[in-house]
Amino acid sequence: MVETFERRDPPPPPPVPPGEDLAAAVTWFAGHFAALQANVERVLLGKTDVVRMALVCLFAEGHLLIDDVPGVGKTSLAKALAASISGSLSRIQFTPDLLPADITGTVVLSDEGRDLVFRPGPVFANIIVADEINRASPKTQSALLEVMEERHVTVDRTTRPVPRPFLVVATQNPVELVGTYDLPEAQIDRFLMRLSVGYPAPEDEIDVVLNHVAGQTPEAIGAVTHATTVAQLIDVARHVHVSRALAGYCVELTTESRRLPDVRLGASPRGTVALASAAQAHAAAHARAFATADDVKAVAPAVLGHRLLLDDAGDPDGSVPATLVRDLLDRVPVPRQRPPE
Repeated sequence: MVETFERRDPPPPPPVPPGEDLAAAVTWFAGHFAALQANVERVLLGKTDVVRMALVCLFAEGHLLIDDVPGVGKTSLAKALAASISGSLSRIQFTPDLLPADITGTVVLSDEGRDLVFRPGPVFANIIVADEINRASPKTQSALLEVMEERHVTVDRTTRPVPRPFLVVATQNPVELVGTYDLPEAQIDRFLMRLSVGYPAPEDEIDVVLNHVAGQTPEAIGAVTHATTVAQLIDVARHVHVSRALAGYCVELTTESRRLPDVRLGASPRGTVALASAAQAHAAAHARAFATADDVKAVAPAVLGHRLLLDDAGDPDGSVPATLVRDLLDRVPVPRQRPPE
């Protein structure tokens, strides 16, 4: 099943960031980040850390895997993100009979029956919700591999880019495994982060109920920025300074992850790049023009945990990788670095 939500008329775009002044640009970034966070938290109540990491993932141009039980707000998070940036949203319900063309699109005869025309699939949107992604066959899951990495789709030997920003939010249920297919490691590695939402606190759950009966839906919260502005914010995050010492720290963390005794496969070089990119966005969210080891430590559990393939596959709640990442952060020494001049 595929649902597509068209982009609504956005508010006027806010002022563009100052020209070459990176310090002013990251201050501009942090203001937008805080506004987006507050807006999404109107729907996902009491989940500040989850919302912040999801926004870091968006601005680092990564993709998000949410591994949690049904009904905790996984899809609501994606819908609230799309509404907040006035972006287009597609929701794909993954099922065993879903085909790759149902995701990417296909070439069909025109209405006149004379020419072949491309009919875009739901992947051509700013935010894609891949609901219960592990219920589709591996062949269908692989349809997302190219677009997640290259940000374009090749159909009938023609390459077509997807819009920017572009974020895949995939969900899977770790409890109900009947009729599911394990995600291949190559696909898991393309997700910049894996998060769990978890149950809300009782007081927050009361507010969730009251919001629902009052008709407060994720789509109705309104936009606080524009998708084109988000693309500019992504560019600002990419200019956040990463020193050679900090890059070495990221490399040392992933290298050590490959040496852990309980791990069959550690983080890949793609994971090292993801760690640095997420640290850049995290630093910009704090209005800093340079990333630090604290930024790396803040994003490391979400970035590295799902990239550790354990010798023993029995880990239903994902607690073992999280513990291993914490041990890595304690073991690897933090580099000494100075802010750039």
